Amino acid sequence: MANERHFQGRIGRTYDESEPWWPEQTRAPEDAPNVLMVVLDDVGFGQLGCYGGLVDTPNIDRLADNGLQYNNFHTTALCSPTRSCLMTGRNHHSNAMAGISEVSTGFPGYNGHIPHENGFVSETLVEEGYSTHALGKWHLTPAESGSAAGPYDQWPLGRGFERFYGFLGGDTDQYTPNLVYDNHQVDPPSTPDEGYHLTEDIADRAIEFIGDAKQVDPDKPFFTYFCPGACHAPHQVPREWADKYEGEFDMGWDEARERILERQIEMGVVPEGTDLSPHNPDVDEWDSLSDDEQRLYARMMEVFAGFLEHTDAQIGRVLDYLEELGELDDTLVVLVSDNGASPEGGPTGSVDENRFFNNVPESLEDNLEAMDELGGPKYFNHYPWGWTWAGNTPFQRWKRETHRGGASDPMVVSWPNGIEASGEIRDQFVHAIDVMPSILEAIGIEPPDEIKGVSQSPIEGTSFAFTFDEPDAPERHTTQYFEMFAYRAIYHDGWRAVHPWPLGDPITAEDLSATSLAESGWELYNLDEDFSEAHDVASEHPEKVLELVQLWWTEAGKHDVLPLDGRGVERFAEARPEPGKPRDQYVYYPGGQYVPENAAVKVLNRDHSLTADLQIPEGGAEGVLLAHGSRSGGYSLYVDDDRLCYVHNYVGVEEYEAVADEPLPAGEIQVRMEFETTGQANPGEGEGAPGLVRLYYGDEQVGEGEIPVTIPITTGLTAGLSCGRDALNAVTDQYRDRMPFAFTGDIARVTVDVSGEPFVHADKEMDRIMARE
Repeated sequence: MANERHFQGRIGRTYDESEPWWPEQTRAPEDAPNVLMVVLDDVGFGQLGCYGGLVDTPNIDRLADNGLQYNNFHTTALCSPTRSCLMTGRNHHSNAMAGISEVSTGFPGYNGHIPHENGFVSETLVEEGYSTHALGKWHLTPAESGSAAGPYDQWPLGRGFERFYGFLGGDTDQYTPNLVYDNHQVDPPSTPDEGYHLTEDIADRAIEFIGDAKQVDPDKPFFTYFCPGACHAPHQVPREWADKYEGEFDMGWDEARERILERQIEMGVVPEGTDLSPHNPDVDEWDSLSDDEQRLYARMMEVFAGFLEHTDAQIGRVLDYLEELGELDDTLVVLVSDNGASPEGGPTGSVDENRFFNNVPESLEDNLEAMDELGGPKYFNHYPWGWTWAGNTPFQRWKRETHRGGASDPMVVSWPNGIEASGEIRDQFVHAIDVMPSILEAIGIEPPDEIKGVSQSPIEGTSFAFTFDEPDAPERHTTQYFEMFAYRAIYHDGWRAVHPWPLGDPITAEDLSATSLAESGWELYNLDEDFSEAHDVASEHPEKVLELVQLWWTEAGKHDVLPLDGRGVERFAEARPEPGKPRDQYVYYPGGQYVPENAAVKVLNRDHSLTADLQIPEGGAEGVLLAHGSRSGGYSLYVDDDRLCYVHNYVGVEEYEAVADEPLPAGEIQVRMEFETTGQANPGEGEGAPGLVRLYYGDEQVGEGEIPVTIPITTGLTAGLSCGRDALNAVTDQYRDRMPFAFTGDIARVTVDVSGEPFVHADKEMDRIMARE
């Protein structure tokens, strides 16, 4: 009936007295450009070469040479919230993305479910005749919705993208990533030994997706959202890229800041007379470190530099392909970072974040031994936060905090056929919410009133397309609030007020009732005179502080920022939707997708059992029955040399194993591992509950072993649970060279029984979750 209502031909009794009609194809506006949006992760204002950084980024630099650099672009200071702004043109609280979804709470601005009335730019463009592709990091799906159970409405294909290849979470291993293709998990196409690296893979896929569409319909423009995991931890890159920078950072982070600022002033990225912000009290002075510390920390920065340049090279491959197609000049490229450089390596850096999250100390001696392999597949490394501070030069602070070090980031815009100017810098205030309306204006598309029948909310951003050809035009986005975990800021007409707040500290009504300016905690900066927020002038302009604070509250009321919530542990632990109902028995089957960490059974620090119903062929079998975790920690029940084996990998430091005394008989059999806790967990010292492992064939005990220490808190950031194989990154060295070590017999099911309440060290769980920003 619907087709008949819209049919514009004529239907007679027979074909010869009828007139056929075909509906007109939806086409983009005439001469509409392609759009390539590149979103870097955790790259600070002072890290790209064209922003005065000490890392070579020739491909991003050539975009700047052929386009515009913005030195007053702002984000939310955190990953997922910024990405939601880029996609929708609405503020992060309006998108219910006050933080990452793993710390969502039950309030409109905080629940982690981006409303469908806040349509994505992809949803608009696909309806206007664009091909739409998303590649790399997503992290806009609610934490409880990332498994095969869905729902899928907040996955990329549910938000206007026709094709997706990447990972749903906040980070992943660059050599063995948690890959999703469209709406299903896939294995990487090759191994680290064969030269695999995720950033190269997503560049390959971007080229493939664009080419697939262009060869069929060369006039159809594309919107490609290209989001490498770089430079979020783990900082992983083939060694030759890091070795290029050998010795380049031996001067340390204090001198690096001075060199970067000098370059920024010389290049015009920051105004003449810009001062370095004051010394960060959390960062040790480089000269106070030992020789060994300096050597290790310099190498960690060399690895980061190689990782960033390697990422630049993959961006260059995509640009070269567009040039080869003759499409580059007619492609609007917007390249940004999602927040300032990250401090999540802590004061000393880390060779494996999972040790940090489990309170397992890392010794300088052990990390020095690992130094030559940093950046390789063996380690999940991150640099010390002194390099974070230097990476955000000339600003103070870093990611998660709304001083400019967290919220002021690089943005490069290039469109040779649409922007006359090239190699110029723009200094108008721009925010992430301004990107989406700017793209639509450049194309010539009005924001739709509805998408798929859903009425759309007003766009909150302001297009900055006027700056393309008007370098001296007054800025149009004159007021912008900031908030992240109660760390607040407000920009208005060249002034910026900031209220720091310690991560994890609850905020109360009493905290907001200061009777004097000195007690209020608000700082004030005149950005027209103090680009770097180096000089707090709150005491000199109390009336301006009062004006901006009142304005902040007005904006907070408009955009669902309230209630202010500075909590950390409690915010993580707060009840939120889960995949399925809580239960004491979990049943897993072979051959399906692995279960992401957020949806997998929790066995740490509690009595539990793993029971597998098997069929063993004549001649025996081998392989994994159930594996949960990665090289950074976890457990695996498997068969090797015809014997049932269990291993507990203690955060990559030690493996504890129990092996059956006798081989498995052929035929149908039920095997079981029982774990009985024999002591208390001591997570503050990095120790989970010790236990006794017993192995059974049917009801007969065939082996046992003591596990003197277990993982206290988490199996890891990129862990998952898989049945019938080890799907991600080998839990144990025992079968690492035989991955995925799929079971060669038949598995009917593996049942995990848990009893008692698990011990959760919520503070460190919060650290783990926040590191996925």
